[in-house]
Amino acid sequence: MQYKNLGNYIRKKREKINISLNEFAIANDIDPAILSRIETLKQNIKLNVLEKIAKGFNQTPAEFLTEFEKNF
Repeated sequence: MQYKNLGNYIRKKREKINISLNEFAIANDIDPAILSRIETLKQNIKLNVLEKIAKGFNQTPAEFLTEFEKNF
């Protein structure tokens, strides 16, 4: 499975729950600039950031990636 579009999926999932990039990043202890670069596919996602993003969506990293693979 290719994860090059993971940033797009994160953005769409975040927008679906109607939360801004800055709000989501701050609430989940992620640097907003890093999250922005991930969402615009300018930076690869690191495991520790993936864990924080998944937690922000009330999922484990495995649940988050499984959902991504099914829906994107």
